[in-house]
Amino acid sequence: MARLHLPVPPAHPAAGPGELRGDAGRRPGGGGRVSALVQRRTVAVDAGDGALLHATVEGSDTAPVTLVLAHGWTLSQAAWDDVAAELAAEVAAGGLRLVRYDQRGHGRSTWGTTEPVSIDLLGEDLRQVLDRCAPTGPVVLGGHSMGGMTIMCLAAGHASLFGDRVRGVALVDTSAGDLRRTPRTRSQRLQQRLEPGVLSFALARAGLVERLRRLSPPSSRTHQRLVRGLLYGADASDEVVRRGAEIMHASSVRAFAVFHPALGEHEKRDGLAALTRVPVEVLVGEEDRLTPVRHSRQLAEVLPHAVLHVEPRCSHMLPQERPALVAASLRRLLAAAVDGDLAATG
Repeated sequence: MARLHLPVPPAHPAAGPGELRGDAGRRPGGGGRVSALVQRRTVAVDAGDGALLHATVEGSDTAPVTLVLAHGWTLSQAAWDDVAAELAAEVAAGGLRLVRYDQRGHGRSTWGTTEPVSIDLLGEDLRQVLDRCAPTGPVVLGGHSMGGMTIMCLAAGHASLFGDRVRGVALVDTSAGDLRRTPRTRSQRLQQRLEPGVLSFALARAGLVERLRRLSPPSSRTHQRLVRGLLYGADASDEVVRRGAEIMHASSVRAFAVFHPALGEHEKRDGLAALTRVPVEVLVGEEDRLTPVRHSRQLAEVLPHAVLHVEPRCSHMLPQERPALVAASLRRLLAAAVDGDLAATG
């Protein structure tokens, strides 16, 4: 049986159609390139309500473990590119099957007919991705932001998967709830009252909003300053910010407007029991403004066995800001999943 070939880094201390193609993946740590013949195919996953989820599967179907990565709000599977590059050697060696997919209404995935959308619905979508792209063998899940919430909804709705099929979880820059805070100032109360009307206007006049967005493309310094201020920490390079801005700019007005209230309604702090059955690593940027550190600390309180890592000089985009850190966390979970499977069969 193929194994993970790179050494597993030590745990962080707690801190409060098929195709063969030659893909070049970055070596862990960012030094040089490694060329590998990687089996890659795209899969259209039927979500059951007309939505087709665009998934990319890399690696052999006989790999001993599968990693499934779920991205965040107004992003796409491309947000995991840097982490995927860090794991390219394991995929090429046959030790890992890697699955990334676009959440419904994001990237190349379609919307479906279910209204209104919810994060619980995304959890059901993830179940369909697992059934279609990783029907057998142990699985590790990684979720960034809304992707982490997606995993929580899967755990709440399909607890029996955890400890059996799902053997580990990485929750990156995410939250179990309490994202819509009680307004304390007049300005905050006014903003909350106006918010539904603003979102409705954006949906009704999406064409106009898109034209306005094109006036400030991701290549503009103004656009990049806004994105950096909201999503990136002090160490993020201009290139990283630009690439992130391009991924977000490719998202639609509808994705922004429809999922915004769904995020506010997400509440799974009392629905995480299934995650206590598997190793969990929680990672967050110390400067995260969207899902501040307190949200990750709340997760660590509910999941006392989880490893919590707070990364300085980073914000909400750890898969881009610190891809080696995120990949190291995933390697530990993958190694534990494989070792557990071998113990069970040995």
